[in-house]
Amino acid sequence: MTDFIQFWAQHAPVFSILIPAFTAFALVLLGNPGSGSLAQDWRQPWRRGISLISALLGLITAVSYLAMASQGQISVYNLSEWAAPFGIVLVLDQLSAFMLVLTYALAVPVLWYASKEWDERGRYFHAMFHFLLMGLCGAFLTGDLFNLFVFFEILLMASYVLLLHGQGKARFQLGIHYVTINLLASALFLIGLGMIYGSAGSLNMADVARLMPLLEPDQHRLAAAGGLLLFAVFGIKAAMLPVGFWLPKTYAVATTPVAAIFTIMTKVGIYAILRVNGTVFDDEISREILQNCLLPIGLITSVYGVIGAIGAERLRRFVGFMILSSIGTLLVAIALFSTEAWAAGLYYLVHSTLIGAAFYLLCGWITSQRGEFKDHFKIAPQMKQHKALALAYFAIALMMAGLPPFSGFLGKVFILQAAASSPYQLLIILTILAVSLLSIIAMTRVGFILFWRASRPEDNPHAPEFKTYHALPAKAPKRNDSAVYLLLAGLTAYMVFAAPIYRYAHSTAEQMRSNALYEEILLKKDEQGNPISVQPFDPENLPETKYGGETVDPNAHLIPLLISENTLQGEHISEYKKRQIQGQELHSQAPDDAQLKPMEAP
Repeated sequence: MTDFIQFWAQHAPVFSILIPAFTAFALVLLGNPGSGSLAQDWRQPWRRGISLISALLGLITAVSYLAMASQGQISVYNLSEWAAPFGIVLVLDQLSAFMLVLTYALAVPVLWYASKEWDERGRYFHAMFHFLLMGLCGAFLTGDLFNLFVFFEILLMASYVLLLHGQGKARFQLGIHYVTINLLASALFLIGLGMIYGSAGSLNMADVARLMPLLEPDQHRLAAAGGLLLFAVFGIKAAMLPVGFWLPKTYAVATTPVAAIFTIMTKVGIYAILRVNGTVFDDEISREILQNCLLPIGLITSVYGVIGAIGAERLRRFVGFMILSSIGTLLVAIALFSTEAWAAGLYYLVHSTLIGAAFYLLCGWITSQRGEFKDHFKIAPQMKQHKALALAYFAIALMMAGLPPFSGFLGKVFILQAAASSPYQLLIILTILAVSLLSIIAMTRVGFILFWRASRPEDNPHAPEFKTYHALPAKAPKRNDSAVYLLLAGLTAYMVFAAPIYRYAHSTAEQMRSNALYEEILLKKDEQGNPISVQPFDPENLPETKYGGETVDPNAHLIPLLISENTLQGEHISEYKKRQIQGQELHSQAPDDAQLKPMEAP
């Protein structure tokens, strides 16, 4: 048992990526029916079972990582045993563990709900769902910027397929729109990475943070410009204005479980802004520009979202605008650049993710009972489960609007407390209070249309409206109501245990702001105690070329410090490869001098 625990701790960060990756590949290899319905396919129960077991295993893994990280421990996993900054590293700290638990706490109930009927509308739902989890976990765990880009692309692939789940013209059109915007973001991402690597010579986050103050002025400005370009990319992912107009319409056409799981997609952008722009590019130039941009963007996004919600004509659009407003509130917390503000933002981030997912699931429940009216804000006959729906909507409205004593209220209070030291305190307080008031008005408007003003159902058995109404389902779609209740119960527990959760968030924010701690843990040191990193440019250090001859590598003595001794001694080489090497050594002969002379004419 001790050996297993030691093995688990040694390889900790990589399991959260491997579990969904192997699950996705296994589901793809399981295959799909060539024709016919998935409901009749004998493999469908296997798909559901494998998918749910994998999600539960991922949740257990994430919780164990949270327990490890809660002690302040930072776990580093070197892929291929190459240490940073030259190798690919995964970093498990308090923030990444926090995001992993949030990901699986949302994924498990959504997947459980989708495994009843929704997964039968597309053949690759379960495989793409786990590819999505793989991308999310990888983005939260990676320790270098290029692999952040790689996992962003995995997210893009999986999210596009899931967005088209259920098919339809609207989903296809907005799917193309979604992919086009994200491909543009990917191009900007690569340009930003090129600017950073060209100036700093490294893409490891801890290493770039160490090198930024040491760069020459022109290189420093170039690297800072690359960091701001990454900020624009993350802003697109987070759906902040003016690059977030795509969110309400895109999420509105997605199927119910897909829209619910997509609520965490915007939080990847928020996470990246915190991780990269908030800590890696922590120099004076980057911080000043970011502060001047982020605060007004956050305030405008928050106000725009709630105004768009008031003017929305469909329930799903309404939810998208409310999520957009919550993103603005999170950006305001990040823009304050203090430990208290970041802790408040992390607390509010979990609330906004779970309440948005619960609201999308409620949209599916309401749509199923309104027939041809669907989620349009039109006067419709009273829903058959109007009491249960009204109570669920009332609870969600109170939480999302930020009324006491729920988690939304606590999150906003924490942000307002953190704004006490800001010169823009009055503006932040007035904006957040105004947004909360407008949110209450928007929620009241929707509640009146859906429940208060609903007409009595037709009681004439001979009328066509009577037959249409009674043809509607009398109960919620299978597991739909249970999934909503489960998320609301989780949010209630989140409110009850607000004190220890906020303490953890505060400790997380303190850890994030300590770049020296990450540098000490991630980067190896040479014999003089200096971090092993890229060396300044020296024209004498020429590479080996055909005409320039061979130049001794000045960094060759650092290899034993970057690669384990076992690997250098060949202990990880297979027996077959060892026999090959020995055979080469036996047959190798020293060249004869005559062989090196040019051939003479006869």
